[in-house]
Amino acid sequence: MDDFVRNKLFEWGLSEWVERFEDEEIDKESLYCLDDQEIDNLITKAGPRVKFKKKLKLLKCKQEDEEEAADLVQILPSTSDEGKRKLDLQSDLSMLPSPAKRQRMFIAVSYAETMILSEMKNIMRVVQTRLHDQDKLSAFLKNKISDLETDKRELVGVFGKTGAGKSSLINAIIDEDLLPSGSVNACTSVMIKVEANTHSSKYEADIEFITKEEWKDELWSFQWFIGDNEKLEQEDDDDDYRDIVDKLSALYGEEWKQKTIENLMDNKHYREIPEFLQTRRKILTCESAKELSAKCVKYTRSKSKRREGDGVKKFYWPLVKCVTVRVPNSPLLQHVTLVDLPGNGDCNKSRDEMWKGIVGDCSTVWIVTEINRAASEKEAWEILESVSSLIGNGGECQQIHFICTKSDHFEDSDDFSPADVRKEITERNMQAKNEIKEKFNQRPKIKKHFTEDSFRVFTVSSKEFRKRKHLNPDETEIPKLQEVLQDLNDFHSETLNYVSGARGILSLIQGANHRGADGKKDEVCAALERNMSLQLDAVKREMDKTYKAFEKCLADGVEKSKGSYEQVLKYFLYHRKKGGAFHKILKCVVENGGIHKPKKGKPINLNMKLASCLTDSIDEEFRKTFPNELKCGPFNGVINKFSLNTDSLIEKYKNVGLQLRFLKTEEEKIKGKLNRIIRKEKKKVYSSLTEKIEDIMEEGYSKAAAFRGKDSLKNMRETIERHVHSKKDMFELAKNTMLEKLHNLMVNIVETLEKTLKQSTELSFKTDESSLPDVSTELEMVKKHYDELVSSVDEELSLSGFAEWAETAEAWAQTEQPRENAH
Repeated sequence: MDDFVRNKLFEWGLSEWVERFEDEEIDKESLYCLDDQEIDNLITKAGPRVKFKKKLKLLKCKQEDEEEAADLVQILPSTSDEGKRKLDLQSDLSMLPSPAKRQRMFIAVSYAETMILSEMKNIMRVVQTRLHDQDKLSAFLKNKISDLETDKRELVGVFGKTGAGKSSLINAIIDEDLLPSGSVNACTSVMIKVEANTHSSKYEADIEFITKEEWKDELWSFQWFIGDNEKLEQEDDDDDYRDIVDKLSALYGEEWKQKTIENLMDNKHYREIPEFLQTRRKILTCESAKELSAKCVKYTRSKSKRREGDGVKKFYWPLVKCVTVRVPNSPLLQHVTLVDLPGNGDCNKSRDEMWKGIVGDCSTVWIVTEINRAASEKEAWEILESVSSLIGNGGECQQIHFICTKSDHFEDSDDFSPADVRKEITERNMQAKNEIKEKFNQRPKIKKHFTEDSFRVFTVSSKEFRKRKHLNPDETEIPKLQEVLQDLNDFHSETLNYVSGARGILSLIQGANHRGADGKKDEVCAALERNMSLQLDAVKREMDKTYKAFEKCLADGVEKSKGSYEQVLKYFLYHRKKGGAFHKILKCVVENGGIHKPKKGKPINLNMKLASCLTDSIDEEFRKTFPNELKCGPFNGVINKFSLNTDSLIEKYKNVGLQLRFLKTEEEKIKGKLNRIIRKEKKKVYSSLTEKIEDIMEEGYSKAAAFRGKDSLKNMRETIERHVHSKKDMFELAKNTMLEKLHNLMVNIVETLEKTLKQSTELSFKTDESSLPDVSTELEMVKKHYDELVSSVDEELSLSGFAEWAETAEAWAQTEQPRENAH
């Protein structure tokens, strides 16, 4: 063994293993070549082994970065005047946090922390088996251990019209040829989720179908729509008509024109997909991304024409609700799901409900469009406007990324030198970014839900990222989007939160085994109860203030609604396309509960129009009360500020410090749980206004939908008008519905906070003696890992050549628990 290996073992606190490494003749070269099995044989204890693997992984990253810097220095001119410049550049490069270096560090750190997390889970599983459930405290502790595991998954919604380059973008980011792209005559027709395969090394596609009954209902509506189109002879310029024809032709060929609905529902048409008939999912498993992509085509892509010899007789995408594609060995997708979304939902109810649910759950939204007309691209901005309320106040989106694709495209590039082409591309990219930011600021409908800080613009080239003809990888901005996914994965927060929770539980077990502080328990409980009462009063005061603010806003909204609904109705019913064209639109609206989602253009929603004064009245207050941004908390941050002041009590009552440590952990955990509840329930509160209007309008829509033949357009209009006039109290009812949901949410928050912390306090200090295992060894190990995780950011940056960022990293580490609470 050489001095390098010996020094590293001492530096890493592993001096006891020096002799073992000497026996196996491990030198510097062989150190870098050690695999997992060899490390397991060398270091037989789990704790030191995990630590060694983490340190070695980070050391390898540092070596790769130094080699990268040295390679870059070699390309500089070698002159005596520039000798110092070389050294300075090499030093600067070692400090530079390039996306490539960050990604390698991310993979190394996530691997090390995955090992720690795995070890901690094993420890807590063993502790759980040692606990009996014959008394309240033991049963309570077993439940707490089960609650430690949470599956946090971030959703990134990807929107963009056909041909914008969504599939190529996703393929480049995850470095897989997974989604079909580049076909002029094909487009993605269903919702596609892309995530990591955490249980297998295979590529998988999980295909979920709509039900047989839903497809039959769609066929009936298709039959009516096609019949009316043929009577009106407008199928040639009707996108919705062509969409229906494409769906039927994809599944049945030309046969559908001569078949009844009963014939089309015959099981013989679905022999290749028995899963559809049995209402279950179809699973495709492949060895490669390319193979899976080829198999998925008929379930995800629509083609304008069938071609002889293309190998596909039928396309089943009209029957598909969603396809989930799982990719093995993909750290970027470990806790992130990319969702390729249609622009405005779907006419099928179950598909549309899934679409709305996923859109509302997205923490990040990508709007993808081609760079050549990004700022003026009508469809991209229409998509963003149409979903702004769903992802803003009605959702949990924190970031909107406007992504301009094909940024490498430059006409007549062969007539210019590579340097000139690169210059033109980078200048145009900067211009596009500025224009798009200006356009964002001119969109009040979007600005109502999002600030400029939450809006970023990327100019990307998937092609250049792989070919590197004119731009280096960083200039394609694909690495920047990979960084976005790295940040969303947040391995550090997941591991730290688990270890922190485990530390709290083990602290309570060990503290309950020490009976030397009985005389002080009543005093500590009294102090905790006083603190809890004061803090709960602060929460209630803030909530009362919030309720009154919403009550006032909604009262104003009701008055404005009463004064404007006739104008809204008149504009909707009469200031549109005349004759047969509007007849079809209105028929679709009343057939679908006030909503029509055309193949192209903006979705039509009469319920939302009628509720618009109500939603406008509360939008500003709602965003302030339930912000999506991480730096803020709901109800003006009063829940995040809630504290039992356990730190000062630990200083005063050291004999019960372990129990108080558990309570501190419980306090953070319940605040995180409440923030998750609020994030989910606030969507229901916000949508209740439109949903109540929709419920009240349902009877009118049903009556209007029954009209056929002559004067049906006139009759539908008059029926809707009469119904709205007879239900003028709908705005007051919608207001009361929202206030009731808001009140119920507030009551639930206060009750959950009080009940959880009271139970935890009583079981920590007021239970009869329980027979609990000695967990002193486990507690020491968890404390050690906790300290490592808290300080690991500083250490990782130092090892990776980012020492000057240590202060920033320390501040970042301190915010990790609040970040998880916000998520």
